[in-house]
Amino acid sequence: MHVVELKDTVAVVTGGGTGIGRAVCESLARAGAAAVVVNYSRSADEAEATAEAVRAMGASAEAIRADVSDEAAVRAMVDQVQGSYGRTDVLVNNAGVTRFIEFADIDALTDDVWQHLLGVNVLGAFRCARAFAPSLREAEGHVVNIASVAGHFAAGSSLAYSVSKAAMLHMTKGLAVALGPQVRVNSVSPGLVETRWHTDRLGADGYEQLAAAQRKRSPLLRTAEPADVARAVMAFLTTDLITGEDLIVDGGQHVKH
Repeated sequence: MHVVELKDTVAVVTGGGTGIGRAVCESLARAGAAAVVVNYSRSADEAEATAEAVRAMGASAEAIRADVSDEAAVRAMVDQVQGSYGRTDVLVNNAGVTRFIEFADIDALTDDVWQHLLGVNVLGAFRCARAFAPSLREAEGHVVNIASVAGHFAAGSSLAYSVSKAAMLHMTKGLAVALGPQVRVNSVSPGLVETRWHTDRLGADGYEQLAAAQRKRSPLLRTAEPADVARAVMAFLTTDLITGEDLIVDGGQHVKH
């Protein structure tokens, strides 16, 4: 029987310290997960704060540093999780990076930019899925990849980012085949979400102007918050006959493209 109830499960959330990652960690704890591993690469204070919030909800939690672009670091994280908990039921591949580059500025898309974005957004998620696969198979668990509407359209923070998320969408389908029948693999594609990616770049007022413009294009007249994305993740985790699918969370904007 696949994992459809989260009570007593162990979950790993990459990039779990802030924004969408933190919202997913807290949702897992509310749903009864026994332990939530908050992965991070740079945001140590935020990851520990998230782990503390999870512990306050009654689940075990620890923050583990591992750069998902580093195979050795990923393998070490797996060993640490297995040593601490003996199992992994859920993997949420949320860690991601971007560069804000106009699509027309193709000269700015250097090899270093491509390698960095693909190395984290695509290969990082693959490395984690591959390394956790034995435990996920044993648990009949679930992988959820956090993709983006940018993977569906020629849009987003940069051409390289859009391509990386399109690759993640196809990788989700491929991993669903590769890890089945024991493990389900799905993805969630958020539209604009209020995270520090945007607020640090635009400021509070600049972000609100962008969000207001997008709300006007949404049939629901809303843009997403991290909790909305977390609820989509939880919807996948609590059903057992869906794999290889993507769920767009953008208030319906995509239906008007």
